[in-house]
Amino acid sequence: MRSLVIKYFLFIFLIYEHNLYFQVLTAEDGFISTETEHFMLNGSPFYANGFNAYWLTQIASDLSQRNKITSAFAEASNHGLKISRTWAFKDGGYSPLQYSPGFYNEQMFQGLDFVISEARKYGIKLILSLVNNYEDYGGKKQYVNWARSQGQNISSDDEFFTNSIVKGFYKNHIKVVLKRQNSINKVVYKDDPTIMAWELMNEPRCSTDASGKTIEAWITEMASYLKSIDSNHLLEAGLEGFYGQSNAQKQQNNPYFEVGTDFITNNQIPNIDFATVHSYPDQWLSSQSEDNQLTFLNNWLNSHIEDAQNILQKPLLFAEFGKSSKDPGYRNDKRDQLFDTVYSAIYSSARNGGAAAGGLFWQFLTEGMDDFRDGYEIVFSESPSTVNLIQEQSQKLNRIKKLYAKLRN
Repeated sequence: MRSLVIKYFLFIFLIYEHNLYFQVLTAEDGFISTETEHFMLNGSPFYANGFNAYWLTQIASDLSQRNKITSAFAEASNHGLKISRTWAFKDGGYSPLQYSPGFYNEQMFQGLDFVISEARKYGIKLILSLVNNYEDYGGKKQYVNWARSQGQNISSDDEFFTNSIVKGFYKNHIKVVLKRQNSINKVVYKDDPTIMAWELMNEPRCSTDASGKTIEAWITEMASYLKSIDSNHLLEAGLEGFYGQSNAQKQQNNPYFEVGTDFITNNQIPNIDFATVHSYPDQWLSSQSEDNQLTFLNNWLNSHIEDAQNILQKPLLFAEFGKSSKDPGYRNDKRDQLFDTVYSAIYSSARNGGAAAGGLFWQFLTEGMDDFRDGYEIVFSESPSTVNLIQEQSQKLNRIKKLYAKLRN
């Protein structure tokens, strides 16, 4: 009997070694969870470098372009990138995921199926965002217009957060996406550990209520609904990190405007598992000097790391950051300085057991994707100095992860 067992495990090992059986468990398999201010995977703290690639599903829906998805994940994996954030929405308009409330484009959904399936092969965890604050890809404006077409008297796009019909449309989208069975690997999304987390909205903003209460009520309701369907995955709200009226002293860290969110109270909602921060000093402080923007960034990073650790006691991801090549007087070394500043703050926190667990730059493109250039794109073949910083950060975070795993064992 013992010899049969040994032969069995040898057989499984050989299959795994030759990559013939992708369902064999690896160290990166499993659902990511949280313990106070740490992400956890297989009993050890999880730290990872990552990237944004909102375009993945759109490209993958075209069979002739799927090689770009494979190339992107392969290139990212080769540079140690382990998290990708992308859209699980495209509402209305040309080639949508959701034609109208409850009616879906199977071709586009199969694109998302492919993205998830390929991410697993390359050991990349996904953060999937469920709707946009902005008009791009439909967003809350499209939802509100759908409700208007059904006779709802809606005066502002911000009623996305309060109108019962609109909220019903959005809840249905949550349900459809979470209960989707992947056409490639046959795994239901809510049961797939390739997905690290869901995001309620990309950069929710509610200008008609600066207090943050409207957003807070919406996050509370939608987080509870999502968790009633899926208890496996983590959930985050999609916040940019602006401080709200709950703490006037913290508001001095904001870039001179309010958007109706509150980093502290919105992230204290029990069903929100971790906090997110976005960082665009070149946009937010466009009239100020590079030095002032960098000073702001340092304060922004450190303040949120401290608050995630000491007040929220939840993990923190810097889910978007970047510098545009379209900025006046742009130089590559200035972008590298911004990347180094963000990466250094994350590594310093992680090395000391703090709340910062990773950063996701905006945005990663492969070659031949000129239509998706927005000034913030990083094409690895064009940006060797930035790529070196990205790879070094991946290696540093991976060493921390291995150290904790070794200590555990």
